[in-house]
Parts: sequence; C-alpha cells; structure tokens
Amino acid sequence: MPAFGYQLLQQKGRARRGRYHTPHGSFETPCFAPVGTRAAMKGITPEQLRTTGSELILANAYHLFLRPGHELIKRCGGLHRFMAWDGPILTDSGGYQIFSLSHLSKVDDAGVSFRSIIDGSQQRLTPGLALEVQRDLGPDIAMVLDECPAGDASSERVRQANDRSLRWAREAREIHRQWGDSERGQALFGIVQGGPDPELRASSAREMSALEFDGYAIGGLSVGETKMQMEVALDAAVDELPSNKIRYLMGVGTPEDFRRAISAGVDLFDCVTATRHGRNNQAFTREGTLKLRNQQYVEDLGPLDKACSCYTCREFSRAYLRHLAVSGEMLAGILLSLHNLHYFQDLMREIRADIEGA
Repeated sequence: MPAFGYQLLQQKGRARRGRYHTPHGSFETPCFAPVGTRAAMKGITPEQLRTTGSELILANAYHLFLRPGHELIKRCGGLHRFMAWDGPILTDSGGYQIFSLSHLSKVDDAGVSFRSIIDGSQQRLTPGLALEVQRDLGPDIAMVLDECPAGDASSERVRQANDRSLRWAREAREIHRQWGDSERGQALFGIVQGGPDPELRASSAREMSALEFDGYAIGGLSVGETKMQMEVALDAAVDELPSNKIRYLMGVGTPEDFRRAISAGVDLFDCVTATRHGRNNQAFTREGTLKLRNQQYVEDLGPLDKACSCYTCREFSRAYLRHLAVSGEMLAGILLSLHNLHYFQDLMREIRADIEGA
C-alpha cells in the first residue's frame, strides 16, 4: 500500500469494512476517532486511551493555532511527540469553530477574521494558512478550511457557503499538490457541504471528488437540521463520492447515527460525545444511556454494562459511580469517559465483525 490509502476489505449492502493506511499505522473502518481538541483527551491518558482500542484520534488546528501555537508544537517535534501518541492523528481545520463561534468571526471570500477566545486579539485564517498550521502540527491527515452554515440557514446562505468552501478546497488542493505532502507524510481530505439540500450536497460531492483528495469528509450535518434532513443529505453526498476513498462524517456521535451512516456507506466518525457525556455523569450502555446521578443507582451493585470488559465495568459498581458523581469527584468523569470510549469502540468492532460475516 502507498503511505496513505483506503483498502476495502468487505461489503454488506452499502456498509463497508476497510482499513486506512498512514505512516503512523493503519486504522480499521468503520472507525470512531475520539476527540482531543487541544492535543489532550479530557481526563484520559494516551495509555488509557489505547486500552479502549482507539486507533485514530482527532485534534483541532484552530484551538492549537491560538494556544500554544503551531510553531511551538513544530519545535517540540510535532503533535505525535508533543502529546505522546504514536498512532494516526487527524486535525480539523477550524471550519466548525467559525460556525460555532460566529459571533467572534467575519467570513469573506479569502478567509475568516476572528477574535481569539483566549485574549481577544484579532486573528486571520485563510485556506493556505490553515494548511500551513496543520503542516507544522504534523498530523497524518489534514482537513481543508471550509464554511459550515447553520442547519436553519436560508437556501441562499447555504449555497454561498458551499460555493466558498469549494473555492477554498481548490486553493488548498493546489497548495497541497505543490508541497507533495501525500507522498511525504500528510494526507488532505476535502469537505462536502451543501446543507440539507440533497441536490446541492450531490453537486458538492461531485466537485470535491473531481479534485482527487486523499479522502472525503461530509461536514455541516448535526448542526440543527432534522434527522430526516440529515439522512437525505448524507445519502445524496455518499452516492457521489468515489468508492476507493475513505468517507468521513464529521461531528456525529451517537450509536444510532453511527449505525445509520455506516449502512449508507460511511467509514469514519469523530465526536466529543463519549467524553463530554462522561464528564456529565452519563454512560452509554446496551440498555440505553444511564444518568448516574439518578436515585435509582444508589444501591445498584451491578456494572454499567454487563457485556462490557472495560476497566470501569470490571472494577466498579453503578452505586460507587453514582457516589462519585453526586460528590463531584473528578474520578467520576474519568471512569465514565473511559467506559464510553470503550463502548463506542466495542460498537465499531461489532459492526466490523457483522460486515465481515456477510
């Protein structure tokens, strides 16, 4: 295999079982990538993260650009050495932060101007600078800068953001070609936009595909649209993406959404849900989502999930975890996050096994 590449191993309907290769190892797909926004998985060490079966992790170039700065991380040996993770890393470029922090930013055709959430200083991000930042950070996979419209944006606003994202993608692709980074150590993924409009989604996917990126993300979903709108837009995009490249649905993170998207042909996911729910005293289980602060768990001596083999489920009862939660102990968030990450990876392992058995 080349330094980067998607390998399709098995298919069941539209669901795909594959493997994606990078210079820091391969990861199995369908894959869930935990999010360490600021080069850290909240409350979880890299060693603990490995026990969950996580292979690919995500960090955010926008936040690392602001602090500690991409130049510093480069001087420290890049993200892999900086955060002590020797497996594959993907960085998001900042398009979602432009959306979520829109009150601090102003977008134009050449890029985005924004105020830093750290010190209020004026900053500027362009498609080229977003690539330079990620090149210095040194992840295996970089993302193009895109503009993500809100789920309830007008059709005119959605089309404007889509057109702008395509222009930025062409600019980024040309820079990446000049650098030759797909051969030298960093893949670049394009991002399909188009809001809930299936025709615009399909058009965006076709135009992104023509640019021959190393992989393709589907962005701008789970940002306020209905589940039905998301499904229709997702199907329209996937139908137009090349079958020999990896497909990545950004920022979607519930078991139900995973299953639906995998059945549509998606290979990769990332989301903060596993750790955020853990810090909020919620656990994903085969019985549904448990809210550990609830009174019903006061004397419950069973594990979070009887079928789970994670450290939390092997060693601790629901009663103890509830005690930690209501006492405000930080250990509650750590143990619940560890379980949730393991649960998500178990789900991916089970889905991969099911596709293999087709």
